[in-house]
Amino acid sequence: MKNHKLISIIVPIFNEEKNIPQLYSELIKVLSKTGYNFEIIFVNDGSKDKSQEKLEQLKKEDSRVRLINLTRNFGKELATSAGINNCQGDGCIMIDGDLQHPPSLIPRFIEKWEKGSSVVIGVRKSNRGEGLIKKVGSRAFYKIINKISQTKLVPNATDYRLLDRYVINEFNKFSERNRMTRALIDWLGFETEYLYFDAGKRISGQARYSNFKLLRLAVNSMVSFSLFPLKIAGYLGIFITLLSAPLGLFILIEKYILNDPMELYISGPATLAVILVFLVGIILICLGLIALYIANIHNEVINRPLYVIKKSKNSLVDLERFKKSLGRRRRSSQPRDRQKVGQRRL
Repeated sequence: MKNHKLISIIVPIFNEEKNIPQLYSELIKVLSKTGYNFEIIFVNDGSKDKSQEKLEQLKKEDSRVRLINLTRNFGKELATSAGINNCQGDGCIMIDGDLQHPPSLIPRFIEKWEKGSSVVIGVRKSNRGEGLIKKVGSRAFYKIINKISQTKLVPNATDYRLLDRYVINEFNKFSERNRMTRALIDWLGFETEYLYFDAGKRISGQARYSNFKLLRLAVNSMVSFSLFPLKIAGYLGIFITLLSAPLGLFILIEKYILNDPMELYISGPATLAVILVFLVGIILICLGLIALYIANIHNEVINRPLYVIKKSKNSLVDLERFKKSLGRRRRSSQPRDRQKVGQRRL
């Protein structure tokens, strides 16, 4: 049975010339059985190999293939965002170009979507190509980010996910440059279902995300979704001040007011050290106060939506449609009004 909904498949590509033919073949085989209309959007993220030539050829052979060529390598996050910004489907599915995300799961993503889920996320149960450093780093990242951020991320959640059109429209409102796509989607807070899978090995080539790039992505995510790193100086200053102030007061009373009855023989350098530590605490507290103002600037600059309205069949948030219908009513009522005016004059 043919379904008239359109599914957009978004595939960021960077130097994947050997994987493109097999990926395209598997996508077509799976999507053709779903009964849905579909488009496959390849986002060429400044590939240096023959990826662009292969994608251009696919576009000529199949009208369902769309190609977005970026001028240079902007990174996977921005390439994925380019695909989401330009897709036309009622829903979109993001999938990696290295075949570690099995296309055979697409019908299950669509099934959960049709049952009412606005977001369906693929979560890795295992990854045969994952090294020890990446595995340990990933666990540490999710533990830290979930401790310091209000947006909770599911460990091992991937970019292999489906978004409803309503979610796509809300995602397209984001304008920040240093982004982690999956975290922004989680921040929106829509109803989410999870689909667990075992990630396969790369068919060809090497992973494009180096450990350095992953570390940079983790740092950007912590900065974007938590103000805790910015406030660390203030917290440290409060701790130092609370520790040094009583100690300095004790030294003042014991040595200079009571003339050292406890015979501690506190030296001048020791007293000076306590005073310096206290002053450092005060300086850090001042930096913490400045950090609060920087945090407010940060929140304004990233320009995220103030709120997100939950998708509802009876929602009146589609203002454009409402305005158009209102305009049509006004135009249809004008001839009748003129006719009535003419009758009154007669």
